[in-house]
Amino acid sequence: MKRATPLAIVTAAGFAFLYAPILSLVIYSFNDSRLVTVWGGFSTRWYGALLNDRQILDAAWISLQVGVAAATLATVIGTLAAYALTRHGRFRGRTLLGGIVTAPLVMPEVIVGLSLLLLFVALEDLAGWPAGRGFTTLVIAHATFGAAFAAVVIQARIGSLDRAIEEAAQDLGARPLRVFVDVTLPGLAPALVSAWLLAFTLSLDDVVIASFVSGPGASTLPMVIFSKVRLGVSPEVNALATLVILVVSLAIGLAAWATARRG
Repeated sequence: MKRATPLAIVTAAGFAFLYAPILSLVIYSFNDSRLVTVWGGFSTRWYGALLNDRQILDAAWISLQVGVAAATLATVIGTLAAYALTRHGRFRGRTLLGGIVTAPLVMPEVIVGLSLLLLFVALEDLAGWPAGRGFTTLVIAHATFGAAFAAVVIQARIGSLDRAIEEAAQDLGARPLRVFVDVTLPGLAPALVSAWLLAFTLSLDDVVIASFVSGPGASTLPMVIFSKVRLGVSPEVNALATLVILVVSLAIGLAAWATARRG
């Protein structure tokens, strides 16, 4: 019988360390007991309780709306910034633009959230907008740091495009805007999708920045989960986490299947 190598043992231990807590969370989402550490028998009642929890459902709907709006805005801003940094060579303010784009990547989220909060308060005092903190401020805040990640992804893709195709389109009489829409954007499609999904995921996952810029009636799902966990882990939270894991696993499986078919 072949003995396990130290590398295999370390790898197995690493995977167990990462995924054993997730597996236990899924198992205890079917626990009949309210105590998440005491097994009281198999039951799906917490999934029914989750579907009747108005607070969680409203927070999930807000998170989806904010995520879609912020990811779309972040992708547009990231595309324009990446195109300017990649295709326009040296221009006045290029270094400043590059610093603005990359700053959210390395800056702590607490600093980003606090600075955005101070900005919104100052704007409200000066111009009366935005009126308080809520959906609008959440979208702006999430689009701000999402655009930085989107710009990095799209900038890498722009750098790999063949400029000869764009130059050929210009030689045939196409104006720069037409070249960008008809030639460059189709080539950027995979990066645009990746950037949008990345910004959407970051928006759904954020709790630190949202805590600074959200207001009454605009609590995101991570904020609601965090507030519930502070009072003790609820079986409903386990059920919610299991459903999220299921959705993500299905999405990854569909993506892998689509990739395999194309290959």
